[in-house]
Amino acid sequence: MTETAERIVLASRPVGEPTLDNFRLEELPIPKPGPGQMLLRTLWLSLDPYMRGRMSDAPSYAKPVGIGDVMEGGTVSEVVASNVLRFARGDIVVGRTGWQTHALSDGSSLQKVEPTRAPIQTALGVLGMPGMTAYMGLLEIGKPAAGETVAVAAASGAVGSIVGQIARIKGARAVGIAGGPDKCRYVTGELGFDTCIDHKAPDFAARGENFGKLLVRVAHASS
Repeated sequence: MTETAERIVLASRPVGEPTLDNFRLEELPIPKPGPGQMLLRTLWLSLDPYMRGRMSDAPSYAKPVGIGDVMEGGTVSEVVASNVLRFARGDIVVGRTGWQTHALSDGSSLQKVEPTRAPIQTALGVLGMPGMTAYMGLLEIGKPAAGETVAVAAASGAVGSIVGQIARIKGARAVGIAGGPDKCRYVTGELGFDTCIDHKAPDFAARGENFGKLLVRVAHASS
């Protein structure tokens, strides 16, 4: 275990695209857990688009990251030391400890991860929040039937990539929308979508219009 911990805090609120000047790397002694606390060492950190919104103090569904506070982020961590009964040294947990190498926790917002069932980083992906979002959104709300067409925006992203694969499993046609030829190749070649529309392509407007007409025809045919 290193002698110091590192963390990245929000130094200022970005205007437009964030820059390095909006963040500050800090070093500090590794904290020691007190009664009812445990020390975590970060193994995996999920970097997600929502983080840009947390950097802003504009009205939102969630509290913004404060200036000088550790940046928000989901993590998979190892328990290094524990004074919490239900967690032991060596346990792997998933939580939201942010952009830092070490963190103290009382365990109230953590869940154990079973390393023998799947790679531990999947607790931040297909077996975590993105996977649950895709599963519930598509199967509980969208409810696609075999033969229907499912259009997926941000198809190469954490949620969209799973949505398309579930759609295919259910017998639906998966049409992805992504930015750039490399992403589209990934969407069709590795994720197994039926096709992918590049929203950065010069002919995107025309292709999008044609796709919209196709969806209307499919809807009419199935009604």
